[in-house]
Amino acid sequence: MAAKDVSRVRNFALVGHSGAGKTSLAEAILFDCGALTRMGAVDQGNTAMDYTHEETKRQISIYNAVASVERGGAFFEFVDCPGYADFIGEVRSALSVVDVALLVIDADSGVGVGTEKAWEMAAEFGVPCVVFVSKVDRENADVETLLSDLQELWGRSVVPVQLPVGGGGEFKGVADLLSGKFYPEAGDKAVLAPVDPPAGVDVSAAREALVEAVAESDEKLTDKYLEEMDLSAEDLAAGLRRAIAGRRVVPVLYGAATRNSGVHAVLDFIAAYLPSPAERPARKATVGKEEVGIKADPGEPVCARVFKVSIEPHVGELAFFRVFSGVMRSSSECYNGTREHAERLGQLLASQGKNRSDADELGPGCFGAVAKLRDTRHMDTLCDAKRKAVLPPVKYSDPVISLGLVPETKKDQEKISQALAQLCAQDPTLRLHVNPEFSQTVLSGMGETQLDVAVAQLKDRFGVSVKTEPTKVPYRETIRRTVQVQGKYKRQSGGRGQYGDCWLKLEPLPKGSGVEFVDKIVGGVIPGKYVPAIQKGVEEAMRKGIYAGYPVVDIRVSVYDGSYHDVDSSDMAFAIAGSLGVKKGVVEAQPVIIEPYADIEVSVPEDCVGDITGDINSRRGRILGIEARGKMQVVKASVPLAEVGRYSTDLKSMTQGRGSHTMKFSHYEEAPAKVCEELATAFKASQGEEN
Repeated sequence: MAAKDVSRVRNFALVGHSGAGKTSLAEAILFDCGALTRMGAVDQGNTAMDYTHEETKRQISIYNAVASVERGGAFFEFVDCPGYADFIGEVRSALSVVDVALLVIDADSGVGVGTEKAWEMAAEFGVPCVVFVSKVDRENADVETLLSDLQELWGRSVVPVQLPVGGGGEFKGVADLLSGKFYPEAGDKAVLAPVDPPAGVDVSAAREALVEAVAESDEKLTDKYLEEMDLSAEDLAAGLRRAIAGRRVVPVLYGAATRNSGVHAVLDFIAAYLPSPAERPARKATVGKEEVGIKADPGEPVCARVFKVSIEPHVGELAFFRVFSGVMRSSSECYNGTREHAERLGQLLASQGKNRSDADELGPGCFGAVAKLRDTRHMDTLCDAKRKAVLPPVKYSDPVISLGLVPETKKDQEKISQALAQLCAQDPTLRLHVNPEFSQTVLSGMGETQLDVAVAQLKDRFGVSVKTEPTKVPYRETIRRTVQVQGKYKRQSGGRGQYGDCWLKLEPLPKGSGVEFVDKIVGGVIPGKYVPAIQKGVEEAMRKGIYAGYPVVDIRVSVYDGSYHDVDSSDMAFAIAGSLGVKKGVVEAQPVIIEPYADIEVSVPEDCVGDITGDINSRRGRILGIEARGKMQVVKASVPLAEVGRYSTDLKSMTQGRGSHTMKFSHYEEAPAKVCEELATAFKASQGEEN
């Protein structure tokens, strides 16, 4: 791909709901462009784009797959994105670097949640959209209803530029409204020229709707259309290009990718009507403290973004990037503007899914990959050292579900940290932290499937075996009333004994006060040198938990009396006495568990609000309010953290994947008596097992 060919580059992402046919379309594109000698199938696990072990096993796309191919003088640079909600971060990464979003929609099942989310993200990034209606050969395909649904969702600017000829099992190909030609089913023929449409195919009404949509997108074309009641072929083509680039028209195409039908028509349309990188607005970047525009010009300094990091067998770490300006060359120097250090590029690679080929240079709009960079991460900017540009960061959603990981062996324990760090570097929506209170390794992400894949990769890729467990809830203990107790430790076993005696006063403090220890000894009843030992024993006992095994908080412990022995008293004896005293005191002071609460915001369609509020109430939550945000209703609530560990999974089930939520820690509240009793009973049982 030579830099001078930037005007012939077409850069896009295949996005949409899971199962819509994105990977099948990608496979057909690769076949039509000669990158494959035969098309694979998702259900057979032999496609070029879904090539990792987990993808072929689960028969879903998990990672972005990149392809660079050429046909008829046009260069197609595209990304096949996952449609499953757990991997929405991959879609976000792709849409941050492409010029066009190609929304793939199943003609049988209609617009899915994944498609709606992709549309919203494309709008956020200012990326033009094109719709490809797939599987029009299915018996239940209803393209007219689907078009009506699309126009209801996104407006009358959604307009066909092609029409399917024959429905369901009688599907024969697509008629192009712009050229008047017909694209018959190609099957295993990679190159098939359009022909005259079959007899009886009338596209005049559909073409008139297209002309009207294009005319309405441009004031000058509107005037011309009102005067002449039509647009010339030249005006229509030029107006359509501008309208697509400006997001004022959303063209709709049709096909059946598994039969390679309509795919060559899609490629012809992309080459003729989608904007080249040079026709897209300049990307904004920061150079020092100044904002600059990054133009798709091979003569400009290099600027590229790493949007995918993959760790692959026999290759190691691969960084996939999109070039925005300048020309990247193999075996050259570049600069990581994000991390502020130089990088040495090895051999550049162009990808066709799992297949790779060497590339000497890559210009604006091109995707490439390079292995074994020194320290370059996901979403880093690679640039010319003379113009240290940094592209703006891409914000990803916070994780909504977490899982505890327990290494099965000591060897696994030694390897798990590095393995998890590499997985998180590959996927920015995976987060890792260690809960110091429970010494629990916690992996968080966007859904159960994503976490299941990560655990499987630990075993398959890194040889690390783990057991999974629910994340532990950080309950706390406190007391309701003031008590005074004696803590006494006396042991005589021949020779010097052990003696420590202290009187403690335990008082509840206001919520959030923490722990206070007060020395109120007067008259030397306990020598001052032993008071720190008492404090140590008290604090250690409260840190381990007394009533249910959780740290004691919001309490003041005062030592005010006691006794000692000139020979037998020691720091150890008084530490034990302090521990015994506070344990006895907490039990007598009406102990109670306080539990963490989270503030959650659940965004759902209006028809789901009743189910959501009922479910939140069943989780001991409180509804704080409901407000409208666009087409969605947002339910705000406060819910015990223990009740929302699997909420993301349950929410998907309740809303058929249309709902989403955010969650953050809020405060602690006293737990119901039943919860306190269950936790205390479980703690006593565990203590008995240990003993």
